[in-house]
Amino acid sequence: MSPPPFHIGHIDHVVLRVRNLQRALDFYCGALGCAEERRVENFGLVQLRAGGSLIDLIVDTSKADHAETRNMDHFALTVTPFDAARLGAHLLAHGIAAGRVETRYGAEGAGPSLYIHDPDGNQVELKGPPA
Repeated sequence: MSPPPFHIGHIDHVVLRVRNLQRALDFYCGALGCAEERRVENFGLVQLRAGGSLIDLIVDTSKADHAETRNMDHFALTVTPFDAARLGAHLLAHGIAAGRVETRYGAEGAGPSLYIHDPDGNQVELKGPPA
C-alpha cells in the first residue's frame, strides 16, 4: 500500500452529545476554562474554544441511556494537503467509503472536509485548511 497523500496535523475538534447543555457549559467553561466561541442554533450546537482546538456540544434528545449509546458524535483531524481526488482514491484503496466533500467550520475556520468511519463505527472527519 502506498503512504497517505497527506499528513495529520492535529485534532481540530471533538463533537460531544450532552444531556444537559448548561451542566456541560458549567463543566467545560467554568471548571476547565474553555470559552464559548459560537452557537449554531439550527443544529443546537455550541462551540467552545479549547486552546487551538474546539469542543462542540450538541444536546442529545434521544431517550436512550448513554450507557447504551455513544455520546461522541465524531472527532476531526486536520490533513494537508487536502486534495479531494487523491484523498478519495487513497481511502478507496484501503476499502474506506468517504462521504462527500463539503465546507465545514472547524478550529481554524471554514474549509473542506469529509467523513469516514473507523472499523468500530466511530465517525472521523478529515478536515482541510481554511478556505
